[in-house]
Order: sequence, then C-alpha cells, then structure tokens
Amino acid sequence: MATVLKSLHFLILLYVTNALLALAQDENQFIYNGFNQAKLQLDGVAEIHRNGLLQLTNISDNQIGRAFYQFPIKFDTASSSLTSSLSFSTNFVFAMVPKYPNDGGFGIAFTISPSRDFTHSGQGWYLGLFNESNSGLSTNHILAIELDPSFNPQLGDIYGNHVGIDVNGIKSNESSPAMYFSDKERKNISLELLSGNPMHLWIEYDEAEKLLNVTLAPTRIPKPNRPLLSTPIDLSQLLFKSMYVGFSASTGLVSSDHYILGWSFNRSGSAQSLDVSSLPQIPRQKKMKEKSSLIILTSFIAVALVLITAAGVAAYILRRKKYEEIREDWEEEYGPHRFSYKNLHKATKGFKDTELLGEGGFGKVYMGILSSSNVQIAVKRVSHDSKQGMKEFVAEIVSMGRLRHRNLVQLLGYCRRRGELLLVYDYMPNGSLDKFLYSNEKPNLNWVQRFRIIKGVAYGLLYLHEEWEQVVLHRDVKASNVLLDAELNGRLGDFGLARLYDHGTNSQTTNVVGTVGYLAPELPRTGRASTCSDVFAFGAFMLEVACGRRPIELHAQEVILVDWISEFWRKGDILDASDPRLGGNYVVEEMVMVLKLGLFCSHALPEARPTMRQVTQFLDGDADLPELPDDSAFGAFKSYGSSDFISFPFTQVSAPSVSTTDSILKSGR
Repeated sequence: MATVLKSLHFLILLYVTNALLALAQDENQFIYNGFNQAKLQLDGVAEIHRNGLLQLTNISDNQIGRAFYQFPIKFDTASSSLTSSLSFSTNFVFAMVPKYPNDGGFGIAFTISPSRDFTHSGQGWYLGLFNESNSGLSTNHILAIELDPSFNPQLGDIYGNHVGIDVNGIKSNESSPAMYFSDKERKNISLELLSGNPMHLWIEYDEAEKLLNVTLAPTRIPKPNRPLLSTPIDLSQLLFKSMYVGFSASTGLVSSDHYILGWSFNRSGSAQSLDVSSLPQIPRQKKMKEKSSLIILTSFIAVALVLITAAGVAAYILRRKKYEEIREDWEEEYGPHRFSYKNLHKATKGFKDTELLGEGGFGKVYMGILSSSNVQIAVKRVSHDSKQGMKEFVAEIVSMGRLRHRNLVQLLGYCRRRGELLLVYDYMPNGSLDKFLYSNEKPNLNWVQRFRIIKGVAYGLLYLHEEWEQVVLHRDVKASNVLLDAELNGRLGDFGLARLYDHGTNSQTTNVVGTVGYLAPELPRTGRASTCSDVFAFGAFMLEVACGRRPIELHAQEVILVDWISEFWRKGDILDASDPRLGGNYVVEEMVMVLKLGLFCSHALPEARPTMRQVTQFLDGDADLPELPDDSAFGAFKSYGSSDFISFPFTQVSAPSVSTTDSILKSGR
C-alpha cells in the first residue's frame, strides 16, 4: 500500500511540474493572428476592435496608446548560463494611416521594459516611453525598435521615414531609411511607413553572437534574406530577469491611426509565422471619409486665406524674393533632405562674415544654428549656373546623405537658390586638420592623436570604397577636408566633388578635379578617377600628417613631399622626415610604417597601390608591410616624374573605363 501511495505521489508531482513548465512556456511564447481573447493590458487610447484589430492611437491629436503582453517574460540573465539565454524572436504586422497625406504622428515602438508604468512619459516624439529628463538614462533598461515617419534633427535623425534601434532613450543608436532587400531584384526598395498599407517587421536577438537583427517588408512577400539593421549589442546589462514586451505609439498636432494586426513572440527560439491572410482588415472606408472632409476643410481655409491676405499680396511677394529658391517637381521625392533657404539664412545670421568658418576654391563655409532644434550646422555655398545634370547631382547628394560612418562628416541635405547650391553638414567644433598642422593659433597634435586621425580617415575611405551599397569616390582627400570633432577624431568631409557608382561597374567620371599635390599622376593624362586615385591622395595625406609639410611647397624652388621623403629613405634616415614639432616623441615602428605606407600609396602606377582594405590592415598591424624597393627602382615613387616603374606585391586593380563626360558645376565638378 505504501508503495502505491509513493507512486501516486510521484505521478501527481510529475503532472504538476509539467503543467507549471507548460504554463511558463506558454507565457514566454505566444501568437495572435488578431487580438480577440488576447492577453494584453491596454493603456491610453488603445483599443481592440470587434474584428480583432488592435488600434494604438486614433487621429485625435496629442494622444498616447500602449498595449503590453499581460505576463512578464522571463529572461535568464545569469552569467553562468551556457545557453543563449537572452535570445528572443518576434514579428508583427502593423499599419499607419495618416490623418493628412504623408504627415501623421511620431510612429510606433516595439518595447521591452522592466515596467508597464509610463505615467511620467512624454507625448510627441518621446513615443510614450520617455520624457525630457529621463531620456538617455542607463537606469531606464528599455529597448525600443521605433517605426518613425517623422524627421527631427534635434534627436539625431538624418532622414524621416526610418526604422531605429533605441537603447534607454529616444535618440537611436542605429537607424536606416524604411526599406527592404528584394531577393528577386537584388536591391533595396524603399517603403513609405505612412502609406496606410500593412507591413511586416521581424526582430531577432542572438545572445551567442550578441547581434540584433531588424527586418522590414511588405506583407505580400516572405521575410527577406538580408536584414534592414544588423547591430552588435550586449543586452545582458540591459535586460532584467523579468521584463514586459509590447507596443507604444504617440501623436502630435498631426496624427495617424496606428494599428497592430498580428503579433508573434518566442523567448527561446524562432517566433511562429503569422497567417497574413487571416489578419483583421484595416477600416479603409473611414480613411476615405476623412480625406473627403479634409478636402472640404482645405478648400474653405484656402478661400478664407485668399480673402484675408489679398491686401498684403504685394508686400508678401517682395519679401519672398529675398528667400526665393529653385524648386522643381522632381525634388519633391527628396523631402527631408531639402532645407529652406529662409531657415539657412536665419541660422547663419544672413551669411555674415562673423559666421565664416573657411573659404576654398569651391565656395565659402558658414557656421549656423537651426532655430527649430538648436542644432549646430555648417553650410557650404557653391556657385552654379547650369541646369544640365542637376537632377542627377542632387540625387547623388541625397544618396550621400545616407552615408553613416563615425569617420565621415554627415551630409544632412541641400538647398538650391538662384545661382548657388547650399550643402548642409554636421558642425565640427575643432575645424579642419590643416589648421592644427600649419597654424600657430592651434595647439600641436601629438603622435597618438595624429595616428588615430590617419586610421580614422583610412576606415572612412574603406567604407566609401567597399562597404556602402555603392562605390563612392571622394576625389578631394586632403588635410583641409579632414575635420576634427570635439574629441579630435578625424572625419573626412566635403563631398562636393564626390561621385558614386554601383559595385561591379566602372565610374563614368572624366573631369579632372581635386587639389594639386593630391592628384594622382594618371589623372591629368586620362581623367579617369578611381578608388586608386583616392588612395594616392590618401598617401599624400598620410605623409603630410607625419611630416607636418604640404604635399607641394614653393620656396626658392618647388619641393614635392614624396620626393623629399624618398631622399631620406635612400640615406637610411627616413625618421628625419618626421615633423620636428613632435620632438621625437612617437612610436618609431608606427612612424616608419606610416612614412613607408605613404610612399606605397603614392606610387605612380595605380595598380601598384594598395587598396584601402590593405591600408587598414597595415595600420592595424594585421599584415606586414612589404619592403621598399632598392635605389635603382625608386624612381617609381616620383609623383610626376620617372617612367621607370616597378610593381609591388599588392592585388592588381584595373582602372575604370570612361564612356561619357559630365560637367555639372562651373567650379569644375
């Protein structure tokens, strides 16, 4: 009898244990193809429609809506765990239906938070998660993936209509324009978040690789093979053992209907796929009704404005001429990248000389402060008098505005007015590198700072040549175009001469542009700009930073820096070419390597120069630099001289072919 009781006791215990495990598993994994009977806690204006549609906000202004899973998700944050205990996967279908076309609210954020209490959160761009005082605090322990249709430079946005990864604050750690990679067409295709169409978003975190992937696509296609964002991040310091998952959305003076149609989540593996065909429908009829009302209201307002402003038309026209811009229909697609001349005029105090940062052969650069966001900017004014090719040129400017690298000066946008083009950049508080190298007004840079600047610019060029979605030729690498941020990190700037083309194709550029001393010797002969010609300019730049001398100096006679350094090498004392202001305070191996690598990059034969990837490997010490040639062959390093060329053990790079001649700016672009 005792044995039977023990067996019964064991079976009951086993059943209860399995039931508890199953319950725990259910609470950490769920799928909702519509939200009828869903275990959600709603807050703000959020509601669930009869057909199972989850609506976070309606078209009312200044509203917040939240919906969180009712149970906390268990994350095993123990450091001793041998499994990928923090890994998770989720996917959901959402839609944003704007109150007014292309303008509606501040978007939706998928959120992982230690609490569902956001009593003190702010409206508007804070997405109902943060406020002005706590945004950015490490004590928040909040991860959010934002779907933001708006553009706010004050928050670090470089474009509207973007997807961002936010950690503990509303400023995104990483962001990208809303798009998806088409496996069929093998290219990225843009998506408009405010289109009113349902879209699918996948979020996956791999604890083993510490990698967060975010993928976006229309609901009509399967999940793309290439994610939109792939960001290294360690969530072990962010997530608590118990966290809540859900959504938050907010509206401002302009608003949208924010919907979630379906949601799947799994804490310990891949989340189940949603059945898109069975998801609840968005109430389209209401949207059309709102549009009709909007048309009537707009017409009434327009008539009223005409009557009110009729008496002041003459004065208004005269005032507008002061800020008159060139605007063409094709520019509408570049929305957030277009700055108004009025705002730039106000930001620079009317382009006063007191705001002048510098002046070069292609225009003047002014410092400005945007009144709407209090963000500092640099504005470059470039003259032009030709409409030919302007559409293609502006398209390139906008494309380069999407470049994002810590060693590049961010190009924020542009403005066109009468006979000039204005380019808007991030403001760099320490100015250009040449001021430090040649001006007594600036403190001398030590070797650690110089070597860090050289490596930074090298990685910026590597990103332009190989790591972005297109090949970008800078075509004007030089010390005056390297700007220093607040920590004296080097950032390559001034993309006014840059050209871009697809990987695997050839550049169509044939005009010779750039600065004497940095021009590769093949450019005057062929006009064929390539990544090799950028490498040549970078070689001259390296030698300039190490020696504190310009690539070409005019004293009693012309002195070419490459030839001057080569003489020291022949004599066996190449270190004597180093900048005397360093006083010998440098790492000998690094100085020798920089001087020799500068000579290799300045080789007269394009195919004998290293690629920027090889350059970064040498600078990082991941590859050994080949020995310089002997005296008899050293004429190859003569920048504009000898024809006795030799080859070096680098990968051969063929020069690009030329098929057309292009000329856009009178300045020589």
